[in-house]
Amino acid sequence: MFLALSVNQNKLITKLCNGEVVPDSKDAQQALSLLGLDDQVVRSKNGLHLAKTIRLIDAARVQGAVNAGVTFEHHLLIDSTNNALMAKPPSKNRLACVAEMQGAGRGRRGRAWVSPFGQNLALSFIGDIDLAMNQLGGLSVVIGIELAQALRDLGFEEVGLKWPNDLVTQAGKLGGVLIELDQLPGRSSRVCVGVGLNVTVAPSFQEIDQMAVALGRELVSRTELAIRFIDAIDTVLSQFSPVMMSQYQARWASLDLFYGKSVRVLQGDEVVMGRDDGIDMTGRLVLDVEGDLRAFNAGEVSLRGSEL
Repeated sequence: MFLALSVNQNKLITKLCNGEVVPDSKDAQQALSLLGLDDQVVRSKNGLHLAKTIRLIDAARVQGAVNAGVTFEHHLLIDSTNNALMAKPPSKNRLACVAEMQGAGRGRRGRAWVSPFGQNLALSFIGDIDLAMNQLGGLSVVIGIELAQALRDLGFEEVGLKWPNDLVTQAGKLGGVLIELDQLPGRSSRVCVGVGLNVTVAPSFQEIDQMAVALGRELVSRTELAIRFIDAIDTVLSQFSPVMMSQYQARWASLDLFYGKSVRVLQGDEVVMGRDDGIDMTGRLVLDVEGDLRAFNAGEVSLRGSEL
């Protein structure tokens, strides 16, 4: 069973992160243990404090900066930001949620997303879109494009994409996107977009079975990253249409770090070798296999550089 923090524990941890001293209590010790902060605690006759302050995401600043109509939630510990939003009853309201730490964060194909407290960005956004689920084939790659562009606009020029929407650099994976859909009555859909971004700390190869990297530079705060990502996702969900895919095909080619290169696609037990030829009008990966163009659906394949 997932263990959440109590109201009092949330207050204690917030004070500790801000550099304050709190009483050495069972509540504080349990909260620190849940968050993996035990080894960062300094004990004195006055109580407990952290050896180094932790800069939490500024919830008030995010709420004040995002588009009108978006409600923002900030959690210290939660099982999953996507789960939290998907569990809410259907509503016309647009909701965004971030967590300093997730107990059950996940990515595509059910992979766990591992991240220490207060170091990276775990964010979800949920809203309705006036399209049926079968019209949303390109949505996944469009969101990836806009998030990668948001990072480049902030000065991270090395960030690109790996199909369908992994945020990557030449050194490894930086983050990923998980999209969950619900068909609503009529021809509209509920879309929940979850984003995990390695800001300060990247998981080890053993934890995720692939090379990972973090932004690693204090160019922008996690608060600013949250604002940019929420605005990007909100804009996509309010404007997306299948007819937009022609313009996104060209943008994809400029961001895809594998474009024009030899790659291998793993589809079940089959390994397909070919040249990355971009995406089609539904967001499918197109591979040139000895002159024959083949398209692959998101969620069915795993893309790797042929040299890996």
